[in-house]
Amino acid sequence: MKYKVGIVSLGCAKNQVDAEMLLAKLNKNHFEIVEDVAFSDAAIINTCAFIEPAKQESIEEILELAKLKAEGKIKCLIVTGCLAERYREEVMKQLPEVDACVGIGANDQIAEIITDTLMGEKQEVFPPKEDLQLEGERIQSTPRWYAYLKIAEGCDNHCTYCAIPMIRGKYRSRTIENLVKEAQWLADGGVRELIVIAQDTSYYGNDIYGKPMLPKLLRELCKIEKLKWIRVLYCYPERITDELIDTIAEEDKIVKYLDLPLQHCNKDVLKRMNRKGDVEYLTSLINKLRQRITGLTLRSTFIAGFPGESEEQFEELAQFAKDMKFQRLGCFPYSQEEDTPAAKLPDQIDEDTKLRRAEIIMEQQQMIMEEYAESMINTEVEVVCEGFDKIAGCYFGRTKGDCPEVDGNIFFTASAVKPQPGNFVKVKITDYIGIDPVGEMI
Repeated sequence: MKYKVGIVSLGCAKNQVDAEMLLAKLNKNHFEIVEDVAFSDAAIINTCAFIEPAKQESIEEILELAKLKAEGKIKCLIVTGCLAERYREEVMKQLPEVDACVGIGANDQIAEIITDTLMGEKQEVFPPKEDLQLEGERIQSTPRWYAYLKIAEGCDNHCTYCAIPMIRGKYRSRTIENLVKEAQWLADGGVRELIVIAQDTSYYGNDIYGKPMLPKLLRELCKIEKLKWIRVLYCYPERITDELIDTIAEEDKIVKYLDLPLQHCNKDVLKRMNRKGDVEYLTSLINKLRQRITGLTLRSTFIAGFPGESEEQFEELAQFAKDMKFQRLGCFPYSQEEDTPAAKLPDQIDEDTKLRRAEIIMEQQQMIMEEYAESMINTEVEVVCEGFDKIAGCYFGRTKGDCPEVDGNIFFTASAVKPQPGNFVKVKITDYIGIDPVGEMI
């Protein structure tokens, strides 16, 4: 008998890559993989636990699947990922519906764990997190035309608000040779857009090569003929070197899009975050990037209401965001994460104030995004078609300035030729709705 297994993967793209490797292991061990976990014998929830809302989403998903188990539709529930790794024995104590709680270091044992669990054995398996395999076979879960390439695991930055080093361990880079091999395999399978990810991509290579090697890796990836777009996420501002800037500027395949998770601009707040920089440094860096990389789209994230953030410091952040006019920006209220240094800082800010500050930044950003959308009218852009929106009655897709699952879409009509998902087409922008540009395929 072939057991049916389904996976629900929550959180970031890095977690999604782990789920794709789990799928490959299950397939290799002759499980039948089903897309809808409601029709599985064993349901795996690959959880996130980065901030409180992510933990709540993970718990809610577990409880939803527990209902299906109670109805006899699912035989067992297995929890893995960050929530399992972070809270370990607490998961099954608090959620007795769970049949197995599996740390990230046990991902390679997933087939055996599922088999034993289906036989009625409750399990808690927590090998060292460093046992998590960084390379191996994957079953791609993204649309065929784009995929993520996880170049490293863990983090050495120790930002005071972040639990990732506790959950994922120290930074561990993969070799350039292995990454190029995987990227070639993805390209041969139809991937045209490769999205390079890690907790900090700009730190890549320091641990195994003794120096930053992201520029070298990117140039090697650009040699893969079938790749069309290469996108880089999660670059820390203090590690943006001239070599990296030149690489992004010079290589045609690297889309002119850079993700800089700045978190704040005030020197004192950044110091409490264990981050570097101040308004002057960050302003200078952003101006330099825009001068040297033609047509650059900048994305960033901010934290509002960090412990001790005064009204003046917040106003400085809001003004900085207004002045820099990031094309893409997210601002989130600070989440007080247990066992992190920031959780113990004095002058914690109340929830209402944190939410209000984050909303002010995002309302301001809405206007900036509308300005960008308006500025695109009468321009022609390359778009990867991602499907047809039946409600809107038109096609939608992304430009080089739009990362999947994170940024917005372009909506467009097509008269003569009907584009297929994954096709790259030219679109003339004629209008915008909200912050989404609207146009016609040329």
